[in-house]
Amino acid sequence: MRIVALVLAVSALSLWLGHPAPKAKSMNALPAQTDERGPVKVDIDDSDLFFQNAIRVAGPQRDNSQKIEALLKRMTLEEKVGQMTQLAIGMIAKGRDQEIQIDPAKLDKAIVRYGVGSILNVAEQALTVDKWHEIINQIQETATKKTRLGIPVIYGIDSIHGANYVQGATLFPQEIGMAATWNPELMKRGSEIAAMETRAAGIPWSFSPVLDIGRQPVWPRFYETFGEDPYLAKVMGAAFVRGLEGTDVGSQDHVAASLKHYMGYSFPLSGRDRTPGWIPENYLREYFLPTFDAAVKAGAHTVMVNSAEINGIPGHINRHILTDILRDELGFKGFVVSDWEDIKKLVTNWHVAANEKEATRMAIMAGIDMSMVPLDYSFSDHLIALVKEGAVPQSRIDEAVRRILKVKFELGLFDNPMPNPALKSRVGLPESRQTSLQAARESMTLLKNTNNLLPLSKDRKVLVTGPTADSLISLNNGWTYVWQGSEESLYPKDRRTIRRAIEAKAGAANVTYVPGTKIVRPAGTPSNNTPTNLEAEVDIPAAVRAAGAVDVVVLCLGEGSYTETPGDIADLSLGEPQRKLAEAIEATGKPIVLVLVEGRPRVINRIADNASAVLMAYNPGNEGGQAVADVLFGDFNPCGKLPFTYPRFPNGLITYDHKVFETESFDNAGIRPQFEFGEGLSYTTFSYKDLRLNRKTIGASDQLSVSVTVTNSGRRAGKEVVQLYVSDLVASLSPAGKRLKRFAKVFLTPGQSRTLTFKLRPEDLSFIGANNKPVLEPGDFEVMIAGLKDRFELK
Repeated sequence: MRIVALVLAVSALSLWLGHPAPKAKSMNALPAQTDERGPVKVDIDDSDLFFQNAIRVAGPQRDNSQKIEALLKRMTLEEKVGQMTQLAIGMIAKGRDQEIQIDPAKLDKAIVRYGVGSILNVAEQALTVDKWHEIINQIQETATKKTRLGIPVIYGIDSIHGANYVQGATLFPQEIGMAATWNPELMKRGSEIAAMETRAAGIPWSFSPVLDIGRQPVWPRFYETFGEDPYLAKVMGAAFVRGLEGTDVGSQDHVAASLKHYMGYSFPLSGRDRTPGWIPENYLREYFLPTFDAAVKAGAHTVMVNSAEINGIPGHINRHILTDILRDELGFKGFVVSDWEDIKKLVTNWHVAANEKEATRMAIMAGIDMSMVPLDYSFSDHLIALVKEGAVPQSRIDEAVRRILKVKFELGLFDNPMPNPALKSRVGLPESRQTSLQAARESMTLLKNTNNLLPLSKDRKVLVTGPTADSLISLNNGWTYVWQGSEESLYPKDRRTIRRAIEAKAGAANVTYVPGTKIVRPAGTPSNNTPTNLEAEVDIPAAVRAAGAVDVVVLCLGEGSYTETPGDIADLSLGEPQRKLAEAIEATGKPIVLVLVEGRPRVINRIADNASAVLMAYNPGNEGGQAVADVLFGDFNPCGKLPFTYPRFPNGLITYDHKVFETESFDNAGIRPQFEFGEGLSYTTFSYKDLRLNRKTIGASDQLSVSVTVTNSGRRAGKEVVQLYVSDLVASLSPAGKRLKRFAKVFLTPGQSRTLTFKLRPEDLSFIGANNKPVLEPGDFEVMIAGLKDRFELK
C-alpha cells in the first residue's frame, strides 16, 4: 500500500507540474521538475521583511505562572534538582541499536527515585517511529503515574538536518548547504518538516539549530553552521527556529528549539573541536552574538552552551555571557542546558575547579539550568549537598526549575506527554521528500563553467570516479542515523548516489564507474580520539584507462562523514590519494567536471584550476545524488551561492569582509581565495542596472531606500540571489571592507525584469565599538550590488 500511495502522490505532483508521471518501476528517484521554482514557490524580495516576520512571535500566549508557582511550592529540593538533571537513554535502558529496551529498574531509579526531568539521545542508531513510541510511552507513564507530582519528562534529540534519528524521516542538506540556497523560506519549510517528524516520534525538543558562525573552516563542525556571515546566518537561523517552533510550540507538529552552542564555540584558534578561542568582546558581539539575539527574538525556548572556552573562561562558568548578556540584555526567558559532560570537564579538561562538586556550584551560579550529566547521578547528589550547605541558594534552584517547568507547560506536556499514534503516517511523506530535493537542488553552487561545458548532453560518454561518487554517507555527513553518520547499512536503499543518478540520467550504457580511491572508516565505534576518515588508493590506473574511452569525466572528491572531535584534521589539504587521482585524470586531457562533496572547503587549487567545471555540492542529504545529476545534465538551473570564502591554500583563511589595505594585497601574499563568498553561476545570465538611493544624506534616525533592477538577460528561467553590501569608508575602529546587509532571491523568466527595493535602518550602519556598545558614526558609506555602487552620507 505504501508503494501505491507513493506512485499516486508522485503522479499527482507530476501532472501539476505539467509533465508525464514516471513509471512505477522508477521508485528510487523523484521526477525531474520542469518548473525551476520547485514546490516552495515564494520569492524572497527582501531578506529583512522575511526576518522581521520570523522574529515576530505570535500565537497563543498562555500564562502558566500560577500553575508553576503552585507546583514549585509542593516540590522538595530533591524533586527540583531532579528536574535540572538530564540523563542519556542508556541510564534507563538495556541493549543497543534496534534491540534497545527500557529497563524497569533503571527507569524507576532515574524517574521515581531521582526525579530526573529530561532524557536524551539514542543507543547508537536511529530508531523506528514504533520503537520511539514504545520508549517514550514507558518513560512518560512512569513520570506521570509513579511519581508524587506526575511531572512529565522532556525528551531531547539532535535533529540536525531533519529528524535524523528517526528511521524513514526526511533528511535535508546540512546547514552549510541550506545557507547556500539563500532561501530562508525553504529553510523554514525544511525545519517545519523536521519538527513534524521529530514530534511524530514523540520527541518534543530538538538540539538545533547550530547558530555558531563558520569563520574557521578547519573546525570539524563547520558544515553545521550557516557560514561566515552573521547577517545571512541570523536570517537563516531565525527561519530555522520559526519552522521548528511555529506560532504555537505546544502544537502536535512543532518542537522546542535549542540554540547552540552559545557562544564562540566555532572559532577555536587551533581549528580543533572543543579547544580554546580568543575573541575580543566587541568582535564576539559583532560576529557571534547576532544569530543568538535574533533567535531569542524569534521565541526560542532553550539554549545549549559552548563546550569550549573563550578568553580563558569555559563557556559553562561564564556568567557574563550566560546571565549578563543572555538574560539581562537579550531577554531570554527559557532554560539553559549544558552540553555532554561539560560540568565534569570543568575539572578534567579546563582545570578551573578542583572537583566536580565545586564545578557544579560554579556552573549553576553562572547560569546553567539543566545539566546534560549524562551518565551518572553525580550532578544531583552534588547539587543537593551544595544547597543544604548554603553554597547554592534555594532561590537559584527555584529560578532554574521555574524556567524548565515553563517550557514543559508551553510544550503541552502537562496536558498530553504521550506520543500521538496518528502522527506516525506523517513521517517521510512524498511531499516532504520533494521539499528536500528542492533544497538540495537550490544548494548546488556552480563555481566554474569554462566554455559552457555544463550542462552535459545526455548522450555523452561519461566516466564517474572519485571516493564520494557512490556514497550516501558523503552526501549526508555526520548526524545521520548514527552520531558520525558512518553506518552504511542504515541508509535507505532507494536513494541514488551521484553515480547511480548519473546512470539513470544518461543511461547505464553511457556511464563508466571506477572509484579510483576510497575513504576508509576504522572498525568499531568512533571515540573522541578516533579519526573517522582515512583515504586509500583503489585503482587509479583503471580510472585513467577508462577516461580514454569517454567524452567527459565527472570527478567526485571531498570527504566522508564526521562531526566533533573525530573530525579534527591538521589542515584543509585534500588527502594524497585524491590528489593523485585528480592529477592522473588531468593528464588524460579529457574535460573534467569537479564535484565537491564535503563539509568544509578542502584545498583543491591545482585540481580546480585544471578542471573545466566545478560544482560545490556540500552535504546535500539523501536527495543529493539526484540534485547533482539534475544540475549536471541541465534538468535544474543552479542557483546556489557560496556562504563562505573558499581558500586557495591551507593558510589562506580569510573572510569576504577582510580589511582592505592600499599598500598590501592578499594576492601578493599568495592567499587569494579560490572562490569568493556569494559566488555562484547559472545557466542563464542576469544583468543589473539603475542602482538608486532615495537620498544622498540621511540623519541618525532615518531609513535609506535602495533600489535596483535585475533582468534575466539569458535564454533560460532561473533564480538569482541579489546581494546588497555596505562599506563604512571611515570609522573610529578600522572598518571591514564590506558587509552583507540585505539579499533577495527571485525567479525570473528570460527577458523578465524586477525592481527590488531594500530599506536600510540606522542599526545597519552601526558597529560594536571598543566599549562593547553599538556605535553609529557620521560619515560616508558606499552601497554595492553586483558591481554597481553609490554613496551616501550619514549626518
